[in-house]
Amino acid sequence: MHIKGILQSPAVRRSGLIPTSRGEKIFTVVNHIFFILMGLSTIFPFINLIAKSLSSEAAVVSGMVTLYPIDFQIGTYKYVASNSLFLNAFMVSITVTLIGSLLALFMTTLAAYPLSKPRMRGRKFFIIMYLFTMLFSGGLIPTYLLMHKLNLIDKLPVLFLPLMINVYNMLIVKSYFESLPDSLEESAKMDGASNMTILVRIILPLSMPVLATIALFYAVTFWNDYFTSLIYINSVEMKPLQLYLKELFVSSTDAFMRTNIDASLNVSPQSIQAASIILATLPIIFVYPFLQKYFVKGVLVGSVKG
Repeated sequence: MHIKGILQSPAVRRSGLIPTSRGEKIFTVVNHIFFILMGLSTIFPFINLIAKSLSSEAAVVSGMVTLYPIDFQIGTYKYVASNSLFLNAFMVSITVTLIGSLLALFMTTLAAYPLSKPRMRGRKFFIIMYLFTMLFSGGLIPTYLLMHKLNLIDKLPVLFLPLMINVYNMLIVKSYFESLPDSLEESAKMDGASNMTILVRIILPLSMPVLATIALFYAVTFWNDYFTSLIYINSVEMKPLQLYLKELFVSSTDAFMRTNIDASLNVSPQSIQAASIILATLPIIFVYPFLQKYFVKGVLVGSVKG
């Protein structure tokens, strides 16, 4: 019976040693078709944006552009790359993402490490308090009044300080720390290492998969966040890229043409919008491959314990 169970296991069937049933073959084919269609539906809008950004004004306005450029031109990207408002918003987003991600990862680690130790006094109380914030908040108006009292309105720190700790991310890091062997810390304490030394020299080097994953989570959050700046930012020079894109899309087409686009350029407002979105997406797309090898391992290992 044991051998029969092994031969009927999915792993052995997938290896090709034992032929799969007709139902399993149909299920596999349907799965492949479904996920291929899902992938195409996801990537189609992105390809359409690239095609629009590289097409002429007449082709875009007439609705001729679908998956490939018509009357190829790169004037759109030249305009966007030289636009002072875009460049300023781009630099603000880069600054907020770098500073915010590092500080958020630092604060998350400092919160997760002590909470991962059962010997910590009041551990359950603090965990409950963190979980409480996932369900309830003070509301938008009290939060705005707090930022105003702290004199952070229209200041760069207001774009990342309210997002310093994500409780869900902290719980993932906490679970990862709990999965590490206790013998590592016990042996280090026998050698006279302090808690901070253990964290910096032992725990953190072993936690690179989950830390890289959480860093990616925070980076995407800060890069894509526009609501925070919409509430707290008034000056043009402090607006991040996502808020710039939001205003770019809600602006009137005719007014946009008159005030932002040189009449000599063969581009349309839709092309400018498409090129701006593509350029705003590239930094995260370039960062992701460097962290992809940590992504699956970090999330799965960090979710083993609760």
